[in-house]
Order: sequence, then C-alpha cells, then structure tokens
Amino acid sequence: MTEIEGSKFIERGAHKGKGIAVFTSGGDSQGMNAAVRSVVRMGIYLGCKVYFIREGYQGMVDGGSNIVEANWSSVSCIIHKGGTIIGSARCKDFREREGRLKAAKNLVENGITNLVVIGGDGSLTGADLFRQEWPSLLDELLQTKQITAEQREKYKFLQIAGLVGSIDNDFCGTDMTIGTDSALHRIIEAIDAIVSTAYSHQRTFIMEVMGRHCGYLALVAALTSEADYAFVPESPAPDNWQKKLCLKLEQERQAGQRLNIIIVSEGAIDRNGDPITAELVKKVVVDNLHQDTRVTVLGHVQRGGNPSAFDRILGSRMGAEAVMALMEADETTEPCVISLDGNQAVRVPLMECVKQTKAVAQAMADKEWEKAVALRGKSFMRNLETYKMLTRLKPPKDAFDEQGRGKLSLISLTGPTGEGYVMAVMHIGAPACGMNAAVRSFVRNCIYRGDTVYGIQDGVEGLIAGSFKQLNWSDVTGWVSHGGAYLGTKRTLPNDRLGLIASRLQEFKIQGLLIIGGFEAFQGAIQITEARDEYQAFRIPIMVIPSTISNNVPGTEFSLGCDTALNAITDICDRIRQSAQGTKRRVFVVEVMGGYCGYLATLAGLAGGADAAYIHEEKFTIKDLQQDVYHMATKMSEGVQRGLILRNERASENYNTDFIYRLYAEEGKGLFSARFNVLGHMQQGDSPTPFDRNLGTKMAAKAVDWMVCQLKNNMDKDGNVNCTDPNTACLLGIVKRQYKCTSLAELKDQTNFQQRIPKEQWWLKLRPLLRILAKHDSAYEEEGMYITIEERANADPLYG
Repeated sequence: MTEIEGSKFIERGAHKGKGIAVFTSGGDSQGMNAAVRSVVRMGIYLGCKVYFIREGYQGMVDGGSNIVEANWSSVSCIIHKGGTIIGSARCKDFREREGRLKAAKNLVENGITNLVVIGGDGSLTGADLFRQEWPSLLDELLQTKQITAEQREKYKFLQIAGLVGSIDNDFCGTDMTIGTDSALHRIIEAIDAIVSTAYSHQRTFIMEVMGRHCGYLALVAALTSEADYAFVPESPAPDNWQKKLCLKLEQERQAGQRLNIIIVSEGAIDRNGDPITAELVKKVVVDNLHQDTRVTVLGHVQRGGNPSAFDRILGSRMGAEAVMALMEADETTEPCVISLDGNQAVRVPLMECVKQTKAVAQAMADKEWEKAVALRGKSFMRNLETYKMLTRLKPPKDAFDEQGRGKLSLISLTGPTGEGYVMAVMHIGAPACGMNAAVRSFVRNCIYRGDTVYGIQDGVEGLIAGSFKQLNWSDVTGWVSHGGAYLGTKRTLPNDRLGLIASRLQEFKIQGLLIIGGFEAFQGAIQITEARDEYQAFRIPIMVIPSTISNNVPGTEFSLGCDTALNAITDICDRIRQSAQGTKRRVFVVEVMGGYCGYLATLAGLAGGADAAYIHEEKFTIKDLQQDVYHMATKMSEGVQRGLILRNERASENYNTDFIYRLYAEEGKGLFSARFNVLGHMQQGDSPTPFDRNLGTKMAAKAVDWMVCQLKNNMDKDGNVNCTDPNTACLLGIVKRQYKCTSLAELKDQTNFQQRIPKEQWWLKLRPLLRILAKHDSAYEEEGMYITIEERANADPLYG
C-alpha cells in the first residue's frame, strides 16, 4: 500500500485488467503532457491497460490507429514539452449522436470504460453527455449486432474524470487550470523584454493578451509588471475610462516615469458591453496625449514554450488523482473534475463546475459585474482588489518635487487616513526573488496612506549602523521585475546587540517593522520580540514575510523566491539532459540548494521527471543507493537514454554528491556514463516568476493593513505604541489558500531549529508520487524486474 498526498492509500496492481484511456481536446496548453504522463504511469502502477486516444474526440470517433495502448516508456521525455504529444482537435462529428455511437463502439472494442478528459468546459460537457447516453448507445450497438451481449454487460458503465487544460484559467471550481502559469511566464517574459526598449524611447506600450472572456491573465500580468492600466472583462472600464486613463498616464510622466504599460484582455469591454481593443486604446492615448505608442498582440506565443515547473507538478498531481478517482468510482459515482483547492488536488462534481462557469458568462451578459467577479473565486477577487488598490495609488499632494522625487517634507504630510505613521522595512538572510516586489508594494501602500517609510539597508548590520533611507514613490519604480534585494541583505542575527538595535529604532521613531527574509528573518524577529520586556522600542508591530528559495520557514506553504528557484532548477535540468541528446545513455547527478529542507529537490524532481531525489528528511542507506543504480540500469535497458538524479545539498553528510556520482559512474560501466553538476547560486538568480511577483505584492499590501490595525489597537492617547501581546509579532504565510498571520511565539514550537526546518512539511506527501512516476523500485516490486550490470552486458554485446 502506498499513501498519496497523505490521505489516499493505493495498492499496486489492485485494478489489473481495467481499461483506461486519456485524451486531450480543444485548445492545447502547456502541462498537458505532464498530465498524460501521470495518467499513463499511475494507471500502469495500478495494473490497468492504458490507452492514448489521439486527436481528441475525432480520434475516438475514427478509432483504428488513433486508439493505441501505452506503456511506461511511451511517455518518457515528454514532461518538459509544450502542447500535447497525442494531439488535440475540435470535433463536429462527436456533437451528433451518430458520432458518439461510433466512439462508443471503438471504446468497447478496446475494453475501455474509463476516460480521462483533458480540456476545457466544452470538452468536459461533451464527456458528461457521452456518459449519460452510454447505456442507450450500447443498446443500439447491440441491436445492430455491432457488439455482443457479453460486451454489453461487461462494459455497461462508463466513468469520466476531467482535468482542465486551459491557459485562460476560466473554469470555476479550481484555483488554477493546467497551462495558466506557463502562459503568464510567456506574457511576463514579453513585457520584461519590451520594457527595456520602451524605457529607452519614452514609449507607451499596449499589450493584448489572451483569455477570451476571462481577465485572469490580463489582471495578473498587470500586477506583476507594474502596468499602469488594465482592461479586464469582469470589471469593465467606466464610461469615462478615456479621461481616467489619460490622467493616470499624465501623472506617471509628470512623476518622472519614462514608460507606460497598458494591458488589454482580448475580451475587454466597457460598461455598455462594447469591446475595448488595443487599437482603440492606442487611438485614445495618441489623440489626447500625443505619446509615442505601440501595440503588441502576443497571440499564440502565450500557448507556446516549455511548461513552467508549477504546470508540470500540477499536471502530474491531477493526472494521478484522476486515475484514482476512476478506480474508486462505481455506477452511482458522479463524473468529477480534478481541481486544485488550497494546494490540494481534490475531486469536485463536473457539472456543478460547468454550471458555475456558465453562470459567470450569464452574469456578465446581465451586466452584474460584482457577481461575475465573485463567481470567479477568491483568488480572482484578491487579485482584482490588489490591482485596484495599487493603480489607484498616488502620492499625497505635493509629494513630488520637479525631478519626480519625494520631498523630505513628506514626513509631515498625511494621506487619506490622516494617521501618518513611521514604518520601516528591512531584509535578513539570503536574497530571494520577490523581495523587491514586496518592498515596492509596502512602500507605495504606506505612502498612499500618508505614512513615512524607511528602508533599512544591509540587514541588521545596516540597522545598527543607522543606514536608514527614506523611500519615496519613485525610488521603487521598476523593482517588481528584478531579482535580488535592492535594500541589501545579510544573514547576521541581532544576538547580543539588541540594545543598539533598540536605540536606532527609537532614534528614527519607528512605529512598525516589516522584515522580509528567510529563516534568519524568522529567528531575528523572535529575538527582537522576546526582548520586548527589556526594550520599549521593540513594542511595535513586527511582521515577517518569509522569503527564501529553500521554503524552510514554518507557518507558510510557500515562501517568496522558492517558485523562481524551482523554475531555474527545472530549466537547467532540461538543458543538462538536452546536452546529452544523441549520446549513448547518460545519467546526470545534480545537487540543489535547500539546506536541510528537501523541498527544491523533491518538487524539481517531480517537475523534471527525475529518477530519484535524495533529501535529508527521508533517510537512505548504501543499499538504497545500490538498488537505485539497478533501477536505472533496468530503465536504460528498456530504451531510456538519459537519467536524472537530484540530491539536496544536506541530504547526507557522507553520501555527498561526489560519492553518488562515482557510485553511478562505477556501477554503470558498460551500460551508461555519469556526469554531475552543482547548481550553486544560479538558483538564487534570474527574474522573479509571476507567482513570486504576485505573492510579494499581495503579502506586502496585507502587511500594511495588519500593521495599521495593530497600531490603532495598541496606541495610547499620547501616541505611544505599546505592543505586548504575542499576536502583535507575526509571520504572514499562505496556508491552504488563505493568507494567515501566525504569532512568532506559536511558530517557535513548530520549528526544528537544529536543522532549520518546520517540524511538519506538506510537500513530503508528494514523495510517493515521485517514486511511482519514476517507476521506482519501492513502488514497482516485480519479480525479476532488476538485473545486474553484468547480466545485461552479457545479454547485449553492444554494452561491452
């Protein structure tokens, strides 16, 4: 028995002989191949006969060579490819009963009674109709003697499980559809490239992105690219949008901004339902402002390229869950769609999701915009709320001088709320992508309120040295797209210099402190908080936003920077394996960062299709290593050309990367060669991914709201802040989709400080899936499956 994701137990070979087929339908999206691979390998693990249906519903109707049995190696080396290797098409024939009758006959002839449908709402609706008609279709086939009575009885039930593959993220019931994250990567890459040329020429660029009638791509692209304006269908532009747009652009230029970015969703409309096109927006800008303006329509570029790490993992998890759902179904089970709910793959009734998706379209047709936004889900609502907040942001009156820099007199100004608090932001720990986005969001939210913000440079050492810089509106322009930490950061902890720190905070009259960093930030905040009884200056709201590629901070499922690092590792592993193209069988051993936390190794293993991933949390011995070598030899003998082994940098003190490489090199002689790579600080670099940019932006906005709330609740009549409650020093994390503030005191008990990791880590539940998809020996225990190197060399002289 194997436990998957902590709650479902499956037994290898438990469903031997069952027929299952997977097909992709409608528009393609990145990550579909990962889902196909997962369906095939999980099906084989459970003992099923697994089939590809090529070219979607058309292949099901045509039958013949379009329905092909798949084996384990059929899906080797496809996880990194965009599109779908089994083809996709829209089929008119299937819309008619005659076409569905042919499809039913083809499935019966191949013994298929379980279907995994990867597509959009139209494809899933068609599958549900097919299932409803199945008994009557079989009756008709029996009457016309196209199937036998025995076949009619044996295949009397058809089970359906759906996966939503769509770059638009327009399907209700799931937080994210397969392909959306990759599409955002393509959009942001394009915008980042355009920004440099726009900045050179003081241009305005209008970007049209896909999404049909869903504004998700446009909305998140606007948030993660510092766009000045975005047009999305669910929240149409007001009647006077032309005037508001021009005022916004004028304000930005007067503030010294050399470029403007406007994002237009292809389905954008105004309040009357009339379309707003990129060309229309350009005309408004040129006619009113006479700015040098260009239009870029990204088109199918958004569908192309390799899938992101997120989409590979999402497809893998959803594919496995779909197979288990089918195997557990009976004649009373409703068709389900596998969705992502709070970082968990779950099953939801298919037609309920389809109904809700159609309800969004109806709400928009009825011009019930708030209802349409609510039906899109909480994630969409949060993104829209944050976007509106940031785009409405403007400095208080007279905040800029003639050069577009904030005046020093800003300290005395009050914004719309009139409170004028003094805030500070700093980093502690190693740099990670997303830090700059968080600082930008924090600074601009505070300035809009009328607060003063100091950036403390170079961490604790800069704090002690008094390296405080007042951050103004224009100081953080362009920060969202850059990696590293512009404020500067070091790993130094407060330790025995708390008195010096307190005196500096008191000197600059700091009333709220935001610390953005990794495990050191968490530790440093605890040290400061625990000294509150001794130092009055520490009795202020203190918040930590976890930012580390290792993802080893308690109180959150994701830290800023870990998504960018994961994508960097996945991309590098793709290139490493491609470098061996055309060579004779090679195994790569790759060392990744993470300290004692195996998050990066495990998730990169899933995303990269690794054969094994060694981590500190899961102990291994020399016998395990030896068995893995034999496991690799077996796969090589089955036609696999390249192998990938990942190792966390602290997985074992003695079984280091060099040892593992030498073991594979020695034991693989005559069968495969070995190479090793230590990725090092490449994992900390690169431009932040859309996920990290968005996460940093939203977290910092929530940090401002939290701090203001704490200040209001803990300030006396004389304006003195006195925060003594443990809940006034918190870490802001993501837990099951929700943003959660947890006191540092509570998190201290949930932490293994020796290894600098949380005592419980959600991603460990994915380890069994990694082994199953890699056909690992611990999952596949077939007698005679493994052979020795010598036996294989003797059997095949080419190996000698």
